[in-house]
Amino acid sequence: MPLSIGKLPPDLLARLLGRVPATDPRVVVGPRPGVDAAVLDMGDRYLIATTDPITFVAERIGRYAVHVNANDVAVMGGTPRWLLATLLLPPGCTPTLPEAIQEQMLAACAELGISLIGGHTEITAGLDRPIVIGTMLGEVDKDRLVLPAARPGDRLILTKGIAVEGTAALAVEAADALRARGMDAATLARAAALLERPGISVVADARALCAAVHPHAMHDPTEGGLATALRELAQACGVGLRVGWERIPVLPETRAVCAALGLEPLGLLASGALIAAVAPEDEGTALGALTAAGVPAAVIGAVTPPDEGLMLVRGGVATSLPAFARDELARYLEEHGT
Repeated sequence: MPLSIGKLPPDLLARLLGRVPATDPRVVVGPRPGVDAAVLDMGDRYLIATTDPITFVAERIGRYAVHVNANDVAVMGGTPRWLLATLLLPPGCTPTLPEAIQEQMLAACAELGISLIGGHTEITAGLDRPIVIGTMLGEVDKDRLVLPAARPGDRLILTKGIAVEGTAALAVEAADALRARGMDAATLARAAALLERPGISVVADARALCAAVHPHAMHDPTEGGLATALRELAQACGVGLRVGWERIPVLPETRAVCAALGLEPLGLLASGALIAAVAPEDEGTALGALTAAGVPAAVIGAVTPPDEGLMLVRGGVATSLPAFARDELARYLEEHGT
């Protein structure tokens, strides 16, 4: 069967990653499903390395590339330090395009204390929009590394709300459709502005949490939304989850955009939120630290034994957590030729 736009099916991804040999003893964490970055032993500390592309959003793509890669370092407990970026540009573009993307990247790097240290730029045949592929390097003290080790009884905390990134992207990519379905200009403007406020970075979220407690796992929902991220976290930790739908913070702009376009918020691109599993006794401390840092957060559920599966409780009724073969944003853009 042909593959759809978006992430590889989980079973195919697991099969491919399972073929990668472990040949270097300094690789503390290598490629495996549900893990955001690789970890290398550099002697006195760990180096964290990750890579992610931005393929679908032309506006402010430079900011996206910095933040989504920095997030993957932060959820391992690390500090993002250095960025390499590959910029692929469509034929016929003018110099103003790479200049604008560079300005966006430099501004985002400055906000997070990251150095842009290199990369590659070219005009690439077959593209109709720019693509930025980032590689982020960071570091963490050995005793502060956060690995996926959630255990039954842990509380699941979600910061900000879902789905910040997907909502902002649709406000740009599907603006005409949203207007045609009755969305007013003020709501559309607020939805597009979510990229800046609350933004898609979870670096501050992770720093505040790690300074207060030692999370048993952290993960940032991206493609496939919160539902996919919860599945990835559960797979990486070998646990079950029980999540309450009414406990999940959904921004009003997200509700409006999804209602207008017929999309499910749980499956919509969700950078900007952080999922963390913390010990029950750390719940209050963790929430207090996030509040003090100005980061809204809520307990949305708990970690359960693996044989209890992945459950979503809606209106008091527990059903299996929905699975999304592809992100709702990718589905919408493909179906509507955007």
